[in-house]
Amino acid sequence: MKAWRVAETAGAFTLETLADPLPAPGEARVRVAAVGLNFADLLMRDGKYQVRPDFPYTPGMEMAGVVDALGPGTTGPAPGTRVLAYLGMGALAEAVCVPVARLLPLPEGMPFDHAAAFPIAYGTSHLALGRKAALAPGETLLVLGAAGGVGLTAVEIGRRMGARVVAVARGAAKCAVAEAAGAHLSIDSDTPDLKAAFKALGGVDVVYDAVGGAAGEAALSALRPEGRFLAIGFASGQVPQIRANHLLVKNLSVIGLWWGGYLNFAPEVLDASLRQLLDWYAEGALRPHVSDTLPFAALPEALDRLAARASTGKLVISLQP
Repeated sequence: MKAWRVAETAGAFTLETLADPLPAPGEARVRVAAVGLNFADLLMRDGKYQVRPDFPYTPGMEMAGVVDALGPGTTGPAPGTRVLAYLGMGALAEAVCVPVARLLPLPEGMPFDHAAAFPIAYGTSHLALGRKAALAPGETLLVLGAAGGVGLTAVEIGRRMGARVVAVARGAAKCAVAEAAGAHLSIDSDTPDLKAAFKALGGVDVVYDAVGGAAGEAALSALRPEGRFLAIGFASGQVPQIRANHLLVKNLSVIGLWWGGYLNFAPEVLDASLRQLLDWYAEGALRPHVSDTLPFAALPEALDRLAARASTGKLVISLQP
């Protein structure tokens, strides 16, 4: 089979030929149809992610495909079942072996590109807004990086949960994408005085920050008493500096969320969340925004687009003809 590999920190992504994997007991082999790309794929390659793999390794955190074999004595999705999975790494290959507990059958009619773009982005926003921030109907949700992969899902889910959603994105085109996903209004992140623009909203209950930097610090100042600040990621490359006295005076909460970390201590939380989200998808309530689908051989180009933040929503690599 063909697989993309990384041999060293900050090294190139190279396409190699490897032996087909054989599923062990408790595993299924999946023929990969599509892979969702994430900014974390670049961070992992550069040694800047929470997980630091041994080199060489196969990148790719989430994928969709078709089960084609089960390990000895394994009960799981039958061969031919269309599934999605979160792997952490290893998805950018023509076939991959996955523990059957991590496989979820796709709803009828869900295309592979939607499925590959689904687990991390929607899962992150669902757990952040529901489990961690307890977002309530009528509250104001401010989403930074609202046109990105996770940001758009926060807009969608926040709207479904009954919040007033304010999207922050760079430029009119990206703001329009966020509004089309359900934002009640949008703010251009290039606004000269973001702090004033956020305060003009009349108070914010929850901040969803996947960007960090100055925008995150400005958003923190706009929170109402008992507001919640969700630290999701730092796409700007800068971690907001949060002053503890500010938290004390306004009774604020800063809440971190690393979705993949639940695999280590509460995988059942991820499973229940994804099943709920797939039910919502089947009902027509969620629709992943896939800005580009590129062929398997074009991975370096796709990652360049991701690094330049030139896309909206998700980038997907397709292995289908």
